[in-house]
Amino acid sequence: MPSRESYEVHKEEKSLVQKAKREANQEDILVAALGMRMGPQKPPATFWQPLKLFAYSQLTSLVRRATLKESERGPRSEKVHNFKVHTFRGPHWCEHCASFMWGLMAQGVKCADCGLNVHKQCSSLVPNDCKPDLRHIRKVYSCDLTTLVKAYNTARPMVVDMCIREIESRELTDPEKKLEAFREALALLPPSHIETLKYLMAHLKRVTQNEKFNLMNAENLAIIFGPTLMRAPDLDAMTALNDIRYQRQVVEVLIKNEDVLF
Repeated sequence: MPSRESYEVHKEEKSLVQKAKREANQEDILVAALGMRMGPQKPPATFWQPLKLFAYSQLTSLVRRATLKESERGPRSEKVHNFKVHTFRGPHWCEHCASFMWGLMAQGVKCADCGLNVHKQCSSLVPNDCKPDLRHIRKVYSCDLTTLVKAYNTARPMVVDMCIREIESRELTDPEKKLEAFREALALLPPSHIETLKYLMAHLKRVTQNEKFNLMNAENLAIIFGPTLMRAPDLDAMTALNDIRYQRQVVEVLIKNEDVLF
C-alpha cells in the first residue's frame, strides 16, 4: 500500500503537469492570436513574457475602445479629457487607435483625470467622455468642478455640503436658543468686560426708547457701535470689512435683549 508521502509527491507532480499543459495551451492561443508560426522547437520561457505583455496591453486597449463605443450610444458626457504630454516607461499602445507608441520620451499624452493614454494626434479624436478616477485626483481645492463631482460621483462637492451643514447647525432659528447661545458667550467674558458692556447696552436701550425724536433705533446704533465693540485687535482691514454685517447683528441683539441677557 503506497505511503502518504508518495501520494503527496504524486499529487504535486500531477499538479505541475497540469500547470505546464495550461501554460502550453495559453502559448498556443497567443501564437494563433498574433498570427505567428512556430517550428517544432519551442522557444525559451523568456521569449513569452514580452508577448504576454503585448497581448495584455492590446486586450486592455480593446476593452477601453469597446467601452468608449458603448458610451457613444448614450448621452454624451460634457467632461473634456485633461491631456498632458507624458513619457511612458516600457511598451505602450494608444488606447484610441491601438497602435504602438514609438519613441523613448514624450511618446504620447495621458489624461491627468482618468489616466487615458493616447497618441498626441489621437487626442483630438477622443470623445469628451472623461470619467475621472480618484487615483488621479490629488486635490479638492483649485480643482475643476466637473472633474471633482464626477470623480466622487456626487451632484456637488462634498466639502460644500459639509461646510453648509456645519454652518447651519450653528445659525440658530429658535429665538430662545439664540438668546441662550448669547448668554453662554457673554459668560466667557472677564467681569470688567461684562460689567462695562452691560452698562453701555442699558444706556443704548434707553436711547432707542426715544427713537421718535432721535431716529436712533437698535439697528442704527448697532451700525455705529458694532465695529467699535466687536472688531478683533489683530484683524486685517479686509476681514474686518467683511465682518461688519455680523458685528451689527450681534450688537443689535444685545441692545434689544439687554434686560434678559445681563
